[in-house]
Amino acid sequence: MTQHVAHSWFAANQIEAGVVHIHEPHVAAWLRCNIWYVRGRDRALVIDTGMGVRSLLQDVPELSAGSVTAIMTHSHFDHAGGLHEFTHRCGHHAEADVMAQPTPQNTVADTGYVRAETFTALPYEGFDHEAYTVTPAPLTGYLDEGDTIDLGDRVFQVLHLPGHSPGSIALYDRANETLFSGDVIYDGDLIDDLFHSDAELLAESHARLRELPIRVVHGGHFGSFGRDRLFELLDLYRDGGLRVGDASAWIAGEMQEGHP
Repeated sequence: MTQHVAHSWFAANQIEAGVVHIHEPHVAAWLRCNIWYVRGRDRALVIDTGMGVRSLLQDVPELSAGSVTAIMTHSHFDHAGGLHEFTHRCGHHAEADVMAQPTPQNTVADTGYVRAETFTALPYEGFDHEAYTVTPAPLTGYLDEGDTIDLGDRVFQVLHLPGHSPGSIALYDRANETLFSGDVIYDGDLIDDLFHSDAELLAESHARLRELPIRVVHGGHFGSFGRDRLFELLDLYRDGGLRVGDASAWIAGEMQEGHP
């Protein structure tokens, strides 16, 4: 079936003061990444940038207004594909080499998630999912455990939480008890078996989350959730649930359950 070219690729919705949720509605729900735009008094952050199949800055021009830094929670294709569009782009040094020289292998774009069923429309005429790659985006700054990011009226603490990937980070706003968690935790099945994943390290990262005062989690995928759901998800994973496993089988299950 021939797909149409989408008129608009991104959708944006303000979910609380200073926080805008952006996503790619024509990317299947089981893959699409949450892009978070956090505005502060003095500067702003874009936390993750989606697949990069269409220009985020052109479709959502307010992201280029003022002083904006793009934060990469980790280097996987669905989170870092649009990073190259930003002048200031930061992430953990453990995955800097990936962004300097991305390949389908090191960005895990070759693991079965980029397929025809991934897209309900084309980002542009002639788009071919089989030719999809991440554009190089060498980091201009590094973030590690204990670093802080001050937006003027809101301060984030950087947490290094490896396991899903070696350089996975989260941003924690202690004053507002808010966590932007990337793929360390979200309200869905987790991936801990990629080439550079470590399930034991992910469990240790989860243990750290239990110790933090957290009111709301804005994850890398699916909907935001509160503290009770956070502990429920952590318990489910600890007890052997919430694993994606084989990508093809999992995607087939998601589509059967009506998650296009």
